[in-house]
Order: sequence, then C-alpha cells, then structure tokens
Amino acid sequence: MAHTKAQKTVKGNRDSQSKRLGVKVYGGEKVEAGNIIIRQRGTKVNAGPGTMLSRDFTILALKKGNVKFYKRRGELFVSVV
Repeated sequence: MAHTKAQKTVKGNRDSQSKRLGVKVYGGEKVEAGNIIIRQRGTKVNAGPGTMLSRDFTILALKKGNVKFYKRRGELFVSVV
C-alpha cells in the first residue's frame, strides 16, 4: 500500500523559499541612482557604463537615466544612458 496514514510528515517534503531573482527594470525604462536593475546568481548579465555589480551579483544603477541592454563579443551587458 502506498499510503502514509497517521504518521509524521515526509522527510523530503520541504522546499526552499524563492529568492525573487530576475530582471527588475527592463530596457527603455527610467531608473534613479541606486535602483536595482537585475538580481542574479553569477554574471549572466554584465555591468556596463552607469551600472555597478554588487558582491551578490546584483546590478545597480549609478546614475539617473534609461536602461539599455546590449551584446558585445557574445556577452550580455546592461547600462544606464
């Protein structure tokens, strides 16, 4: 029988909380200095001019402007223009 009746919860029935990663501000949108543009693990997207890569790989805007995504030599970059 494949039932578990009147027992404790299953040992492997747990999951971690989602970390809410991803792009927070898309290309063409306006940002203020200090706004988070991307939350990521590792450098899937690299920081270009007007942005900063923090120690947890979050990309932040350093100045006010519009977000721009572009590719250079096969690498994806984000900048604030």
